[in-house]
Amino acid sequence: MAPSTLPLLTARLRSAGCVFAEEEAALILATARTAAERTAMTEQRSAGLPLEHVLGWAEFCGLRLHLAPGVFVPRPRTALLARRAAALLTPASVAVDLCCGSGALGAVLARTHPGLTLHAADIDPASVACARRNLPAHHVHRGDLYDALPATLRGRVHVLVANVPYVPTDQIPLLPAEARLHEHPRALDGGTDGLDLVRRLAAHATDWLTPGGHLLTEVNPRQLPAAEDALTRGGLTCTTHTSPDQDTAVLTGTRPASTLR
Repeated sequence: MAPSTLPLLTARLRSAGCVFAEEEAALILATARTAAERTAMTEQRSAGLPLEHVLGWAEFCGLRLHLAPGVFVPRPRTALLARRAAALLTPASVAVDLCCGSGALGAVLARTHPGLTLHAADIDPASVACARRNLPAHHVHRGDLYDALPATLRGRVHVLVANVPYVPTDQIPLLPAEARLHEHPRALDGGTDGLDLVRRLAAHATDWLTPGGHLLTEVNPRQLPAAEDALTRGGLTCTTHTSPDQDTAVLTGTRPASTLR
């Protein structure tokens, strides 16, 4: 690499509006295998593609995860969801990552509990392909929420984590262009109030959770009252954790140990 490459690449990215141009230039230089690949990656990023799609990987909770174009990019704020879910597991637990995207949450759970029985699922074929690369020793399924899961998991899941889309439909046009233009709409759009999939999750969670098992999902703090109501209507006891710095909230719905089946 010529000594002038980093400054030139930084200038190119900065002129394209990249706020963290120098850091992004360094990542492109470290990832590109050839000069031609470096040029292509620079042009893609300058054209507005998310950096993670350009690089082909995303960092989440200290893990480097394979990422393909169009697949939802794991956000730093979702680390709270990962931590809360991991804290509820033991190495002998059964866990499920629904709407798994790249499998980021499942990968964190598998790292923290190596003996875990882990299943992940997504409706999007590109996401399923990514998740299978990121979770090679685990079970990854394609399908719509619970429909994707094997029936043998019913009543056996200790922790079910789901980072479902929760952006209200009318707010999609307000999202940053990187997300709005380059991630699949179904990974972002949560319906009229953003909670369509939260309600679907909550409605059938007790069919899949073991007594005392937990459903965890992420929402915007302003959605908490309606989201808590959805989990309560689904027969779950609800607790919340918030991260004001990240403007996010994690809901944990617990199936009572005395629930009759």
